[in-house]
Amino acid sequence: MRIARFSIDGNVAFGAVEGEKQDELVLDIIKGIPFADFELSGTKVPVSKVRLLPPVLPNKVVAFGRNYADHAKEMGNEVPDAPFAFFKPATSVVGPGDEIQYPSFSQDVHHEAELAVVIGRLCREVPRERVKDVIFGYTCANDITARDVQKREKQWARAKGFDTSCPLGPWVETELDPHDLTIQLTVNGSQRQLGRTSEMIHSIEDLIVNISEAMTLLPGDVILTGTPAGVGPLHVGDEVAVTIEGIGTLTNKVVKRG
Repeated sequence: MRIARFSIDGNVAFGAVEGEKQDELVLDIIKGIPFADFELSGTKVPVSKVRLLPPVLPNKVVAFGRNYADHAKEMGNEVPDAPFAFFKPATSVVGPGDEIQYPSFSQDVHHEAELAVVIGRLCREVPRERVKDVIFGYTCANDITARDVQKREKQWARAKGFDTSCPLGPWVETELDPHDLTIQLTVNGSQRQLGRTSEMIHSIEDLIVNISEAMTLLPGDVILTGTPAGVGPLHVGDEVAVTIEGIGTLTNKVVKRG
């Protein structure tokens, strides 16, 4: 099931996405929230009549770096022996169609297409055999990075945590085998990144076991699983799109920060 979060007439709701053709998609509004038992209301609204929002509002976004060997190589980094985690704040999250604001303190902002895992229940110290039980679903992400700042500063907080640096969407797919999906990214229609989730060094199970050893994960928290090779610069005016097999396409435009 595809679960979207949206606004219409000043109200915010969740809905199940129905249909295949983009111009024919409709939302069956959900009674309640999707992290607990819920029912479909039967009240339907065309996607074209709503504003899609970030599919979740995470308490935290835990991102894992250098999880594809070719990307680590292109950046001149060693492949880490263990998962390498960092954080993006909740204020970095934007949704499909939202603007990516080019930060004033950077001259070299890059795109990074990623598969995002959405946590579905409160959990801690998750054993490997229970990882599937704590996952709500999967969505597309773009780990926008101020590359020059990342290289200059020892901590990545500003480089990867600035406002609008974590587009998510367009919705969460709850029924998906994530282990061998195509990930691609285009800028203004030209392909920049192309990879498969099977190329991850550390699996989704590895990542969730690793981070849940240290902290409690909450419903709606997001895990970014790393990016394949092909990262590169974005400029004001660019339209960047992340497409993941079985999920859909997340599109955002880069603008000058006001």
